[in-house]
Amino acid sequence: MKTRLLFLAVLAFSGLSLGAQSTKPAGPVKGQERKAAEAKIEGITVARPNGTFLGISLEGGTFKLSFYDKDKKKARPDVPRAAARWNPSNKPGSERIILNPSADGQALVGNKPVRPPYVFKLYLTLLNPTPGPGSGDGEQATEGYVVDFRA
Repeated sequence: MKTRLLFLAVLAFSGLSLGAQSTKPAGPVKGQERKAAEAKIEGITVARPNGTFLGISLEGGTFKLSFYDKDKKKARPDVPRAAARWNPSNKPGSERIILNPSADGQALVGNKPVRPPYVFKLYLTLLNPTPGPGSGDGEQATEGYVVDFRA
Protein backbone atom coordinates (compact mmCIF):
# COMPACT_ATOMS: atom_id res chain seq x y z
CA MET A 1 0.00 0.00 0.00
CA LYS A 2 2.85 2.39 0.86
CA THR A 3 4.59 1.70 -2.45
CA ARG A 4 1.38 2.38 -4.37
CA LEU A 5 0.92 5.69 -2.52
CA LEU A 6 4.58 6.62 -3.15
CA PHE A 7 4.19 5.72 -6.84
CA LEU A 8 1.06 7.92 -7.16
CA ALA A 9 2.79 10.82 -5.41
CA VAL A 10 5.80 10.62 -7.77
CA LEU A 11 3.48 10.37 -10.76
CA ALA A 12 1.47 13.40 -9.60
CA PHE A 13 4.57 15.56 -9.10
CA SER A 14 6.07 14.56 -12.45
CA GLY A 15 2.77 15.38 -14.15
CA LEU A 16 2.78 18.85 -12.59
CA SER A 17 6.26 19.60 -13.84
CA LEU A 18 5.37 18.44 -17.37
CA GLY A 19 2.27 20.62 -17.40
CA ALA A 20 4.30 23.66 -16.35
CA GLN A 21 6.60 23.47 -19.38
CA SER A 22 6.21 26.06 -22.10
CA THR A 23 4.73 25.09 -25.45
CA LYS A 24 6.90 27.60 -27.39
CA PRO A 25 9.54 26.11 -29.70
CA ALA A 26 13.08 26.15 -28.39
CA GLY A 27 14.58 27.43 -31.66
CA PRO A 28 15.00 31.05 -32.77
CA VAL A 29 12.11 33.08 -34.09
CA LYS A 30 11.91 33.37 -37.90
CA GLY A 31 13.16 36.97 -37.96
CA GLN A 32 16.09 36.17 -35.70
CA GLU A 33 16.95 33.10 -37.78
CA ARG A 34 16.99 35.14 -41.00
CA LYS A 35 19.11 37.89 -39.40
CA ALA A 36 21.62 35.32 -38.12
CA ALA A 37 21.89 33.81 -41.60
CA GLU A 38 22.47 37.23 -43.21
CA ALA A 39 25.08 38.26 -40.64
CA LYS A 40 27.63 35.61 -41.68
CA ILE A 41 31.07 37.00 -42.51
CA GLU A 42 33.37 34.73 -44.52
CA GLY A 43 36.67 33.88 -42.86
CA ILE A 44 38.22 35.87 -40.05
CA THR A 45 36.30 38.99 -39.08
CA VAL A 46 38.12 42.31 -38.70
CA ALA A 47 36.24 45.32 -37.32
CA ARG A 48 37.09 48.65 -38.92
CA PRO A 49 37.07 52.04 -37.15
CA ASN A 50 34.15 53.33 -39.27
CA GLY A 51 31.86 50.54 -38.01
CA THR A 52 32.15 48.31 -41.09
CA PHE A 53 33.85 44.92 -41.27
CA LEU A 54 36.40 42.96 -43.29
CA GLY A 55 36.45 39.22 -43.83
CA ILE A 56 39.78 37.60 -44.72
CA SER A 57 39.72 34.02 -45.97
CA LEU A 58 41.50 31.58 -48.26
CA GLU A 59 39.71 30.79 -51.50
CA GLY A 60 41.36 28.57 -54.05
CA GLY A 61 44.65 28.74 -52.13
CA THR A 62 44.88 32.55 -52.24
CA PHE A 63 43.69 35.32 -49.95
CA LYS A 64 40.26 36.85 -50.43
CA LEU A 65 39.38 40.10 -48.65
CA SER A 66 35.63 40.75 -48.48
CA PHE A 67 34.04 44.00 -47.34
CA TYR A 68 30.87 44.27 -45.22
CA ASP A 69 28.69 47.18 -44.12
CA LYS A 70 27.53 48.00 -40.58
CA ASP A 71 24.75 45.37 -40.81
CA LYS A 72 27.31 42.73 -41.89
CA LYS A 73 25.94 42.59 -45.42
CA LYS A 74 28.36 42.32 -48.34
CA ALA A 75 29.54 45.63 -49.77
CA ARG A 76 31.82 46.71 -52.58
CA PRO A 77 35.45 47.38 -51.61
CA ASP A 78 36.08 51.01 -50.67
CA VAL A 79 39.80 50.76 -51.49
CA PRO A 80 41.26 49.72 -54.85
CA ARG A 81 44.05 47.53 -53.46
CA ALA A 82 45.47 45.95 -50.32
CA ALA A 83 48.83 44.53 -49.33
CA ALA A 84 49.34 41.41 -47.21
CA ARG A 85 52.52 40.23 -45.51
CA TRP A 86 53.18 37.18 -43.33
CA ASN A 87 56.07 35.10 -42.04
CA PRO A 88 55.47 31.47 -43.06
CA SER A 89 56.52 28.89 -40.53
CA ASN A 90 58.03 26.52 -43.13
CA LYS A 91 60.70 28.91 -44.49
CA PRO A 92 62.73 31.92 -43.37
CA GLY A 93 61.76 35.43 -44.40
CA SER A 94 58.40 36.88 -45.23
CA GLU A 95 55.89 36.49 -48.03
CA ARG A 96 54.13 39.47 -49.60
CA ILE A 97 51.17 39.75 -51.91
CA ILE A 98 49.04 42.53 -53.41
CA LEU A 99 45.27 41.98 -53.39
CA ASN A 100 43.52 43.41 -56.47
CA PRO A 101 39.80 43.57 -57.36
CA SER A 102 38.20 40.24 -58.24
CA ALA A 103 36.54 39.64 -61.62
CA ASP A 104 33.11 40.53 -60.22
CA GLY A 105 34.44 43.52 -58.25
CA GLN A 106 32.97 42.29 -54.95
CA ALA A 107 36.26 41.55 -53.16
CA LEU A 108 40.03 41.92 -53.31
CA VAL A 109 41.91 38.73 -54.17
CA GLY A 110 45.51 37.65 -54.42
CA ASN A 111 47.15 35.94 -57.38
CA LYS A 112 49.87 34.06 -55.49
CA PRO A 113 49.16 30.79 -53.61
CA VAL A 114 49.57 30.65 -49.86
CA ARG A 115 51.27 27.48 -48.69
CA PRO A 116 50.27 25.61 -45.54
CA PRO A 117 50.44 25.54 -42.57
CA TYR A 118 47.93 28.37 -42.30
CA VAL A 119 48.92 29.60 -38.85
CA PHE A 120 50.68 32.97 -38.84
CA LYS A 121 50.31 36.67 -38.14
CA LEU A 122 48.95 38.44 -41.21
CA TYR A 123 49.81 42.11 -41.66
CA LEU A 124 47.11 43.67 -43.83
CA THR A 125 47.35 47.20 -45.27
CA LEU A 126 44.58 48.91 -47.24
CA LEU A 127 45.92 51.16 -50.03
CA ASN A 128 44.43 54.25 -51.70
CA PRO A 129 45.87 56.31 -54.56
CA THR A 130 47.90 59.32 -53.46
CA PRO A 131 45.84 62.49 -53.96
CA GLY A 132 47.13 65.75 -55.37
CA PRO A 133 48.98 66.97 -58.44
CA GLY A 134 52.42 65.61 -59.17
CA SER A 135 51.95 62.61 -56.91
CA GLY A 136 52.37 60.19 -59.79
CA ASP A 137 51.05 56.68 -59.51
CA GLY A 138 51.82 56.33 -55.81
CA GLU A 139 49.67 54.81 -53.15
CA GLN A 140 49.33 55.51 -49.47
CA ALA A 141 48.36 53.24 -46.64
CA THR A 142 44.99 54.23 -45.16
CA GLU A 143 44.39 51.41 -42.66
CA GLY A 144 46.53 48.65 -41.21
CA TYR A 145 45.58 45.49 -39.32
CA VAL A 146 47.37 42.57 -37.67
CA VAL A 147 45.36 39.35 -37.81
CA ASP A 148 46.11 36.02 -36.11
CA PHE A 149 45.36 33.94 -39.17
CA ARG A 150 44.27 30.31 -38.68
CA ALA A 151 42.54 28.37 -41.42
